Amino acid sequence: MTTVLETEGLTKEFGRLVAVDGVSVAVDSGEITSIIGPNGAGKTTFYNLLAGQLEPTDGDVHIKPRNGDELVTATGMPPHEINRLGLSRAFQISNVFEGLSVIDNVRIARISRDGRTLDVRSLARADRELTESAREILELTDLQDVADEECANLSHGDVRKVEIAVALGTDPSVVLLDEPTAGMNPTETDRMVDLVRDLDSSTDTTFVLTEHDMEVVLGISDRILVLDGGRLIARGPPDDVMADERVQEAYLGGEVGDGATTEDRTAGGGEA
Repeated sequence: MTTVLETEGLTKEFGRLVAVDGVSVAVDSGEITSIIGPNGAGKTTFYNLLAGQLEPTDGDVHIKPRNGDELVTATGMPPHEINRLGLSRAFQISNVFEGLSVIDNVRIARISRDGRTLDVRSLARADRELTESAREILELTDLQDVADEECANLSHGDVRKVEIAVALGTDPSVVLLDEPTAGMNPTETDRMVDLVRDLDSSTDTTFVLTEHDMEVVLGISDRILVLDGGRLIARGPPDDVMADERVQEAYLGGEVGDGATTEDRTAGGGEA
């Protein structure tokens, strides 16, 4: 495994409030990593620091470019430069172009990866290679049957898949998923979990997610990072993290879950 995302002493202060406090983590390729914590733990601020939406008060963010061998310091870069470097983010609140088709959204993501901006819609349609690569991404995300549908006409679950397809369209080494199952019914949730697992195994992109649904977290994660009060209080495999007394106290104020292991949950018929 290779480290694809790393933070060193990452800190963000808003006046006297320390929202993220000296967080040092490493995310490795080949692992799905979830970031959890109670409300106000600093998860959103941490994500915003990773993606360049906020500048840190102290510390650094390092990202491995898609075609690079060494981590590159991304601290202080604007979001579009971090995106081109290799980190893409799928937001909880949809930012797809609702008036455009699914494939046009992915085509535009491919164009932005290359830094092209002129008349993006007509340029995208004229570029055969661009279209082929967009269709490959739609196949990966199970969107091929709705490629020509306007995003405004899609179900909530399919819109979230378009978000992931757009994120993949920039050819990232790391994708940040922000509450990927928020607002989904159980069937849509199961499909999203399966999709992320499939993408993790079929691509060389590494996935990091925040998620409030603990069944999803325990069923999908290879590694969990726990924030509380802006500090990293635990990290490791799901069973180890959920057994940590600090996590039980900080995250749920007591015991986490029902004592079942993640293997039990995954084998339990759809609970993951």
